[in-house]
Amino acid sequence: MAKQDYYEVLGIGKNADAAEIKKAYRKMALKYHPDKNPDNSEAETKFKEAAEAYEILSNADKKSRYDQFGHQAFDGAGGFSGGNMNMDDIFSQFGDIFGGGFGGGGGFSGFSGGFGGGGQRRVKGTNMRIRVKLTLEEIANGVEKKVKVRRKVQAPGTTYKTCSTCNGAGQVMRVTNTILGRMQTATTCTTCGGAGQTIDKKPNEADAQGMLVKEETVSIKIPAGVVEGMQLKVTGKGNEAPGNGISGDLLVAIEEETHASLQREGDNLHYDLYVSLPDAVLGTSKEIDTVTGKVRIKIDAGVQSGKILRLRGKGIPSINGYGKGDLLVHVNVWTPKTLSKEQKDFFDSMRDDEHFEPKPEVGDKSFFEKVKDMFS
Repeated sequence: MAKQDYYEVLGIGKNADAAEIKKAYRKMALKYHPDKNPDNSEAETKFKEAAEAYEILSNADKKSRYDQFGHQAFDGAGGFSGGNMNMDDIFSQFGDIFGGGFGGGGGFSGFSGGFGGGGQRRVKGTNMRIRVKLTLEEIANGVEKKVKVRRKVQAPGTTYKTCSTCNGAGQVMRVTNTILGRMQTATTCTTCGGAGQTIDKKPNEADAQGMLVKEETVSIKIPAGVVEGMQLKVTGKGNEAPGNGISGDLLVAIEEETHASLQREGDNLHYDLYVSLPDAVLGTSKEIDTVTGKVRIKIDAGVQSGKILRLRGKGIPSINGYGKGDLLVHVNVWTPKTLSKEQKDFFDSMRDDEHFEPKPEVGDKSFFEKVKDMFS
């Protein structure tokens, strides 16, 4: 479904200035605010769409790019993930625009997505990062890895109490007198860090936040087809947060181990097969490695060095579910460097034999044609 024009979302013209854009967004945000529309998914969608439009149009650089290229200017990177952004993110980014319209002074008491309890937001623990090395076989088939991590958890016996500075709201309201009137803004409480709670009691081994480090075994399910540098997320397996906060995530960076005989290129694999001159002349069969075990392939008599045999579906599965890549077998005819006298005499007698004269046929592709076919 195509995205709606940002100007249409806010109900303004393309010549609207910053003040008009802000006024239009505030009007839409108040209309579809979750406090006024509890359990209304359509209103929540419109609320997020308005935030997305405002995030782009209120930024001069992004607005310029949008006016020139439209939504394509933000596809892939640099854009606003409005559909994936939660309400906490929207409120923290644009919260001051609402003034005192809700919650008796800027709080959002009716919304349960993280600002429940008089505007208190749930603090999230920090993320953790690890690297996991995988073989080509594991990448091709998918694997479940069990790793040990040392993460912060709440110490047993730790209790918390309501922050006396913000009274559990997690935010402190500040009123400033300006030439335009009284401006009200909400800032994160510096005493509790926005959690709304502070330490009441904690065991001696815990740190100042009531946390301690614990070693834990985490199971990570890795899908087939991952690539070097890809990052997977295990939700909630990072460091825990104090009080009623939520745990951070465990971010898993993929590393690919070098294979002894196979080389990866995207979803395709490459294998260098060396055959002797007699085998190339007479034909043979050879056993080669694949990521699912060994297979035997036929080498036709008269095979030329540089020929590429394609084994379809013997490569790596696509991470996006678009089938499997191929295994490309590169045939290399091995020319001996030392010969006995009898062998030299034999090949010397074959110099003028018509069977040994190069006679490339139309079907014998050049090196560059083979490379082109390999990447097509």
